[in-house]
Amino acid sequence: MVGDVAFPPFSEAVFDVVVGLGNLVGFAGPESGRLLDRLRGLVRPSGRLVLEIAPGPGEHSRYLARLPARSVARLFRSAVPLVTLRAGREGYVAERWRKDHPGTFDRPAAEVVRTDLERAGFRVDEVMAVAPALGPDPLRIAAVATDPKAWTHLVAVEEQLGQHPERWVRAAAVLVAATRVARPARRAECEG
Repeated sequence: MVGDVAFPPFSEAVFDVVVGLGNLVGFAGPESGRLLDRLRGLVRPSGRLVLEIAPGPGEHSRYLARLPARSVARLFRSAVPLVTLRAGREGYVAERWRKDHPGTFDRPAAEVVRTDLERAGFRVDEVMAVAPALGPDPLRIAAVATDPKAWTHLVAVEEQLGQHPERWVRAAAVLVAATRVARPARRAECEG
């Protein structure tokens, strides 16, 4: 079945959870506002909305990128706070843009999406940049993945770094999770 995500064949406020992955908002381009309105409208009170947006090209830790892959794997066996500190100590480098001109592709800022959701009656529960420490580095990711302890620490470090608003700006992917605030019934509805 093929359909238009801006016009899904569902009634308003019927789902407990609505998930928009793959940067649907960005791919909607000039129609992104209407798409976001429709996705929000599908969520019932107290339901959740999870969105993936792509505000930037991505980034990675300058320090981790200059270490050999095996050294990165050994480092991630260390305590999570130590690795988090070291990952940020030399700053971050933006990945290269994949295209010179994005065309009609929209790159909404995480703060803009957050504000928009709050104005629409949602409580934003979490915003997280994806992979700010290693970025899309297959060699270093593969080296860490061979060690279960290092991998567990990598996930924890990426989550800690990803929750900082300064990491949202250039992230290739940001996840936003929000809950639609249930509005109390009006007095007339309660009495009648």
